Amino acid sequence: MLQDIILVVIGLIIGAVIGFLVAKKVMEKYLKKNPPINEQMIKIMMSQMGRTPTQKQINQMMKAMNNAK
Repeated sequence: MLQDIILVVIGLIIGAVIGFLVAKKVMEKYLKKNPPINEQMIKIMMSQMGRTPTQKQINQMMKAMNNAK
């Protein structure tokens, strides 16, 4: 009986560690494929829309994106 409980606890710990490692690997792969937006990306995006962004506008966009998270 005690041996069964110990095996279940060990199985849960091993499962949690494996789950963490898999989730970490998937997240790293996702961030590599889809990097978060930075100031350079905002400059390019606004330039493509025909606007010349000022640093103040870029800072406002970055703040808005950080608040949206």
